[in-house]
Amino acid sequence: MYTTRFWRDAAERSGKSFAQALLLLWAADGGFNVLSIDVPAAFGVAAGAAVLSLLTSVVSAPVADTGTASVVSADPPPPYVEH
Repeated sequence: MYTTRFWRDAAERSGKSFAQALLLLWAADGGFNVLSIDVPAAFGVAAGAAVLSLLTSVVSAPVADTGTASVVSADPPPPYVEH
């Protein structure tokens, strides 16, 4: 969690969550209409999603690969060999 790689990874995930939440809100509103957007509310929800993503990355730090924001290990598990 104390590496540049971790924070770049967490920032990427957080940015993606922000964009996904924003697009979801606009799509759920019946399509994107520039004249009817409630910008503060939309950006507030998207910012909330970004913060939750960042917190998830911080909590996930000790779970899998050291130095990443992922819960999943980058190394694939060894193949299963039936005896």
